[in-house]
Amino acid sequence: MADKPVKSLILAAGMGTRMKSARSKVLHEVCGLPILSWVLEACRAAGSTEQIVVVGAMRDQIQAAYADADDVAWVVQDPQQGTGHAVMAAVDALSGFEGALVVLMGDAPLVRPETIRTLLDTHRTEKAAVTLMTAILEDPKWFGRIVRDAGGALQGIVEVRDATADEAAIREVNPAYYCFDWPALSNVLPQITNDNAKGEYYLTDAVGLLIRAGKKAVAVPAVEPSECEAVNSRADLARVTGLARERILADHMAGGVTLEGPASTTIDVGVTIGPDTVVGPYTVIRGPSTIGAGCRVGPLAHLPAGTVLDDGDEIGPPADGPAFLEPEPGEADG
Repeated sequence: MADKPVKSLILAAGMGTRMKSARSKVLHEVCGLPILSWVLEACRAAGSTEQIVVVGAMRDQIQAAYADADDVAWVVQDPQQGTGHAVMAAVDALSGFEGALVVLMGDAPLVRPETIRTLLDTHRTEKAAVTLMTAILEDPKWFGRIVRDAGGALQGIVEVRDATADEAAIREVNPAYYCFDWPALSNVLPQITNDNAKGEYYLTDAVGLLIRAGKKAVAVPAVEPSECEAVNSRADLARVTGLARERILADHMAGGVTLEGPASTTIDVGVTIGPDTVVGPYTVIRGPSTIGAGCRVGPLAHLPAGTVLDDGDEIGPPADGPAFLEPEPGEADG
């Protein structure tokens, strides 16, 4: 029997007030790519045929940024009343769909295609109504806690605001990597209530409703801690960018590129570099760019987006060295 079709539902309706920005949170860039694009690309790479994005705040900006994306459909959530409410807003867009629905957050750009593929493979193998990828964290912070019975079977998810002391001590958390059988989820959505500390409709409640209805629910602790990171502030953006940068540099080194000063090197998404190329310290390569094999780049080099270097090319530091601004006459005297 052929696998059921896969669609993704990406929740990106939040205000992002802590960013203090006139630009939508999900349009801020991480290593040269908007946050939302990281999630979209991961879904595509995992085999999702259509990406449904739930928008609310600053939706005109977001939709304009992806006007040319043929595989993206839009759903408006207004007002924003929680993750469960966001999925409720997408019911009409999913009318007639009988396949697997991957649900992800639009502000968590470090999701890997491999993790989504594991989510889907597990969901199909287990023939589950809902499958979760979970994470084990030293500091579980604000994440919902995964509650299991004595035999390890999933019992549900408890939001930290509603958790008991024992539940809050659980280190297995829900970073919001879901795969639902859409017909099963659509049947329980009307049963979700907002009887909780925030007065919102939680998608996590749908998991408990499916379990109580006798449906199969599976939770696999296979999410790396870095993949749990979401962007809600400028500090979050800096931290996530650092993690993404480390991932990009590691991929280049695994492909045969020498980085003489990785701690001071920045390489964007969309940069290809051939083997045996050496990148010196304090070098920035913006994407998309193409660097051939056996090149020498830097130190102290800046390659703008669109750069193309042939095999063996060399780009060194500025010929006249670093530039310094001279003080205007009289400034040095105060």
